Amino acid sequence: MNDSNIKKALICGISGQDGAYLSKLLLNKGYEVWGTSRDAQISNFNNLIKLGIKQKVNLVSMAVNDFRSVLQVLTRCQPQEIYNLSGQSSVGLSFEQPVETLESIATGTLNLLEAIRFLGLPAKFYNAGSSECFGDTHGVAADENTPFRPRSPYGVAKATAFWEVANYREAYGLFACSGILFNHESPLRPERFVTQKIISAACKIAQGSKQKLSLGNINICRDWGWAEEYVLAMYLMLQQSEPEDYVIATGEGHSLEEFVFEAFATVNLNWQDYVNIETSLMRPTDIAMSLGDPERAKLKLGWKPKFKMADIVRMMMEHILHGI
Repeated sequence: MNDSNIKKALICGISGQDGAYLSKLLLNKGYEVWGTSRDAQISNFNNLIKLGIKQKVNLVSMAVNDFRSVLQVLTRCQPQEIYNLSGQSSVGLSFEQPVETLESIATGTLNLLEAIRFLGLPAKFYNAGSSECFGDTHGVAADENTPFRPRSPYGVAKATAFWEVANYREAYGLFACSGILFNHESPLRPERFVTQKIISAACKIAQGSKQKLSLGNINICRDWGWAEEYVLAMYLMLQQSEPEDYVIATGEGHSLEEFVFEAFATVNLNWQDYVNIETSLMRPTDIAMSLGDPERAKLKLGWKPKFKMADIVRMMMEHILHGI
C-alpha cells in the first residue's frame, strides 16, 4: 500500500476516553491518525500513553471555538474522516460552567462543519451526540425519533450540536452524522465521573482503606455500555454509503444503586456499610431514567453490544485490582 492509499482520520478531542480508544481502533485498521487538543505541547495525553499509542499519532493544537484555528488544522491535515469528540464532557460540571460548555460543544461543532463546507473538503464527519439530549425517557427506550428534552446545560449544548449537524447534512449535502451515545465506561474514565469514583472507592476499601464513599441520588437509572464497543459504532457510521444518526446503547437500564452493589459485591463487601448519601451531591435537575434502543444500529451497522452493566463493573474493577 502506498501513502496515497492510507486513510487519514482527524480526532478532535483525542485525549479523552473515546478519543484514545478510537485512535487505537483506527491505527489497527491502518489509518494515519491525527488528533487535536487545545494545547498539544502541554497536554499529557495519559490515555494514549496507557494504550501505548502516543508515539503513533500526529498531535496538533486546535481550539474548536476558534474558526481560524479549525481552518488551519483541516487545511494542514486534509482528513477523509473527522471525529468530533471535543468539548466539555461532564454533565455535572456543565451546571457550573454553562457558557464554556455551550461554546466548546455547540460553537465547536459549528466551526468544524463550516470549515468543511468552506474548504469543500470531501470528508465524512462524525459528531459525538449524547443521550443527555433526550432528558428523562420515563422507562421507555429512546430511539432516533424520540424528541429531545435536555435537562442540563450539557444536554442543551449537545442537542444544539445535533441539529447543526442535521442542518449541514440537509442544506449542503455534507456526509455528517451524530452518534447519540448512552453512558459508556472504561478504565480510562477520570474519577470525576461517578462510575469511576465508585469503582476506585470499592477497590481502595477492599485493599484496607477506611474511607467512605459519598454519593448523591442513587435511584437514577442509566444504560451503561463499554467504551471500546461504542467507538466501533462511531467508525461504522462513517463507513456507510449514506449519513444517518444512530442511537448507541445496550437497551438495558440499571440504577446507580445496582452499579454500587455490583462493585462492592465483586470484592465480597456489603455496599451499605461504606456508602453515605449526601444531598449536596445532587444536581439541580437530574434524569431519573435514561434508556436507549439500539435497533437501527443493529440492523444497519451490524453493531450489537456484547458487554452489559455487570460485565463493565467487573472489568473496571479487575483493571485496578489486577491490572487486567
